[in-house]
Parts: sequence; structure tokens; C-alpha cells
Amino acid sequence: MIQVELVVFVIAGAACLAGALGVVFSENPVHAALSLVGTLFGIAVLFVAQEANFLAAVQVIVYAGAIVVLILFVLMLLGVDEVEDLRIEPLVGQRVAAAIVALGVLALTFGALASTGFEVTGVVGEIDTSVPDINRLGESLFTDYLYAFELVSLLLLIAVVGAIVMGRRPRGPEIVDPGQPEREAEIAEREVAAAARVGYVFGDGAEGDGDEAADDEDADESAGEEVAK
Repeated sequence: MIQVELVVFVIAGAACLAGALGVVFSENPVHAALSLVGTLFGIAVLFVAQEANFLAAVQVIVYAGAIVVLILFVLMLLGVDEVEDLRIEPLVGQRVAAAIVALGVLALTFGALASTGFEVTGVVGEIDTSVPDINRLGESLFTDYLYAFELVSLLLLIAVVGAIVMGRRPRGPEIVDPGQPEREAEIAEREVAAAARVGYVFGDGAEGDGDEAADDEDADESAGEEVAK
């Protein structure tokens, strides 16, 4: 008989892997952010399976909600919501360096597992079920992991400040694209030609109205002379 915990773990793990692959291989940054949402939801399910209900709620509310919305806001602020040409590397050798670092991290992971004989190590601590999860988590964060918690908050602050700096318009000379002066001159010529055509049409209409008014005045004078006679 298949255990329910195993089925939940396989489904949630598959969702996490699929979302992570979507983040890496998506050409559109918005699609990558949505794939990240799927990964975060899978992690939340894994937290529920481990009876960490508070962490699961925080994972959905904070990460899948606020953080992803912040990422989408930054993407729209920077104007990179369109598909980019991935064949063009902004930095020379970026892909080669990323591949080397990824292989190095993977080798370190397998080396650490091999050093323990692929067995789980560490001591499982005793959990007092009478104490709420929030109290235990808060005590751990602000006692044992205080410096790590402060470093993460500083990292998030740096990321927000960097996004604001990148989103600001430069105060220096305006960046002119190749061919922009020619396009501006062509647009100006079209506007002048359109204004001339509009003025010519309205000018004819005004002259016509003036001729009609003069004819009306001549007719009125003729009618007045006939009445006088």
C-alpha cells in the first residue's frame, strides 16, 4: 500500500523541480517569476508535510505573495518584461563561469554526502509540542541565528536599494539611439506637411464663407434699392 506521505512528497518535489527549471529556462522574466511561485508553493506543501504549519503559511504569504509581487514590480519598473535575445551575453564568459560554479557546487554536495556514507547525520532535537511554533521559531531566530537573520535583512535592503538606483533615470546627457535624429526630422516634416494641409483646407473654407457673406450683402443692398424705388 502506497503511503500518503510519499505521494505528497513526490508531487511537491516534482512541482519544486519543475518550477526551478522554469525559472532557469524561461526566456520571459515574467514567466520565470510565475515559475518561482510554483516552486514556493511546492516548498510550502513540504513544510505542511513536516507539520511546520506556520512556516508553510509564511512561505505562501510572504514569499509567494509579497516577494514575487516585488519581483514583478521591479521587472516592470526596469522595462524588461519582453522576451530578450538570450544568444547575446551581456558579460563575456558569463555562461562558462556559471557552468563552472554550478559543477563545483554539485561536486561539493556529492563530496559531503560521500564523506558520510550517504547516511543522515546530526542529532534530532526534542520538540516540546506544548509550545507554539511561533514561539520556538522566534526564540531560535533571535538567539541562535541572530546574525544570520540580520545578514539576510541587510541583503534584502541592498537588493531594494539597487533596484531603485537601476530604475532611476540618469541625469546626464540623454542617450540617443542610432537613427533617432533622422526619425525625429522625418516626424517633424510630416507634422509640418499635415499642418499645411489642414491650414489650406480651413483657409479655403474661410474664404468661401467670406465670399458667401459678400454675396449676401450685395443681395441685401439690391433688395434695399428695389424697395426704395
